[in-house]
Amino acid sequence: MAMRSAIRWSPRVELTGVEQRICRRLTRTGRMFRFLRLHRHELLNEGFQAKLASMYADDYEPGRPPVPPALLVLVTILQAYTDVSDADAVHHALFDKRWQMVLDCMGCDADGDGKAPFSQGLLAEFRFRLIGADMDRELVRRTVELAKETKDFGFKALKVALDSAPLWGAGRVEDTFNLIGHGLLVCVACAADVGDLAADDVLAAAELQIVGKSSVKAGLDIDWDNKDAKGQALNRLLDDVTRFEQWLSRQPERNEPEKQLERKALDAAVAQLKRLVSQDTEPDPGGSGARIRKGTAPGRQISIGDAEMRHGRKSKSTKITGYKAHVGYELEHQLVLDAVVTPAERPECEGGDQMRPNIEYYAPVGELNIDRGYLSAGWVTDLDAAGVPVYSKPWNPDNGGLYQKSDFTIDVVERQVTCPAGETVPFPGQRGVEGRRQVTFRGCSTCKLRALCTDSARGRSVDLHENEALLQTLLARKRTPEGRKKLRERVGIEHNLAHVRVYQPRRARYVGTRKNTFAVRRAGAIVNLQTIDARPV
Repeated sequence: MAMRSAIRWSPRVELTGVEQRICRRLTRTGRMFRFLRLHRHELLNEGFQAKLASMYADDYEPGRPPVPPALLVLVTILQAYTDVSDADAVHHALFDKRWQMVLDCMGCDADGDGKAPFSQGLLAEFRFRLIGADMDRELVRRTVELAKETKDFGFKALKVALDSAPLWGAGRVEDTFNLIGHGLLVCVACAADVGDLAADDVLAAAELQIVGKSSVKAGLDIDWDNKDAKGQALNRLLDDVTRFEQWLSRQPERNEPEKQLERKALDAAVAQLKRLVSQDTEPDPGGSGARIRKGTAPGRQISIGDAEMRHGRKSKSTKITGYKAHVGYELEHQLVLDAVVTPAERPECEGGDQMRPNIEYYAPVGELNIDRGYLSAGWVTDLDAAGVPVYSKPWNPDNGGLYQKSDFTIDVVERQVTCPAGETVPFPGQRGVEGRRQVTFRGCSTCKLRALCTDSARGRSVDLHENEALLQTLLARKRTPEGRKKLRERVGIEHNLAHVRVYQPRRARYVGTRKNTFAVRRAGAIVNLQTIDARPV
């Protein structure tokens, strides 16, 4: 019996008369359909198809015709290119001749009662396998390999640029009351599944008083402008949490094999609820139970629908609720080499270090152009130590008209800093708050330049970057015409990132970092194919 893992796709190479007429019309809009039809056999070569087939175990189902995974790769590309859902992709395969041309199913609905070459469920399953096997990374690699096969794109050393952009999460952001209440309802639903009960039965058995109404706020029913009433409402909600935990502790263990998934889901839901309570509440110093936590807990979860979303910043003026999408781009040949997504609170340097192995897979990096948020990446430090040029706008924040950091002389060899008035202070031996290394000048109280330097009673301080030697090099380079010209080369990735955003909009398509990494990599693969298509023949 043939196994699904052995399925290969061998679509027709030569164009039919109908396909020739369609291709002639796709010269400005819809060029991706034309490109994929003409080059699908090159993109989906034997090696790539073997990798795709490896995603499938020997799970052939009698009566279910196997669908080649290579065909489904084209479907996922067309989905992002045309911005359609799984259900709409099935409809397009049935009724859009451009889709039928690419998928080699022309006329599949000629009699009005035909069937699409794939189903909505099969497409979702394929995407799950694709992500689990890191085949989205292989898809990007395959587009780069295809570019190199045209002999226009060879490179021995990479000129790489990194950049990031906000990616707004798909989950609903909730406040403390709704988060805890929603998290408790998830626990109730999971407990009902484990005990073969209705959710209302669990609510009644656990004697929950707040959740289970039309909303948590409706269950509490208070004047939300009254601070004392809000404090009392929080403790009433936490009492519901305690009652549920006590009820759950009295339930018999359900360890039957058929209940393993439900039990695992319940354990995860309870862990999430405890995390929500811990991150958003703290003991009230007044002794009246708990209060909403002052400040923000590190890694605070902001959504039940997408537990990996976070609040973060792209800059002081740009807030993000969700994720950051990072793209690694080859400047000389205008190709996307990799892309990853990280929670919005995480620094840019983490995205750079995650992309490093997938970018260095192609060739050694001969030059790196980065946004300054990546300056703390270990990759940047390693390249700088190896003598590889690193280009970036240096940190030199405005100081409200007073002396800036660049007005101080920082000697990284002698490890000392000299202020404009001539006072010299050595580098501190240890890092201070939040890992910063800070130099503080003590002679400011009698300094004649004080009014031009600081209005702090403690005196002027200067923060030292963890990669201060590189930062000083970047500052010196920026002062020269050649250095400023080099920095302008990085504009290319900003244009490229805007191109990627056409196929991965600002709003996330999926839930979680990994699925959204897939979406951004898929968008990068489309950009690469368009770059190949734009090359003169």
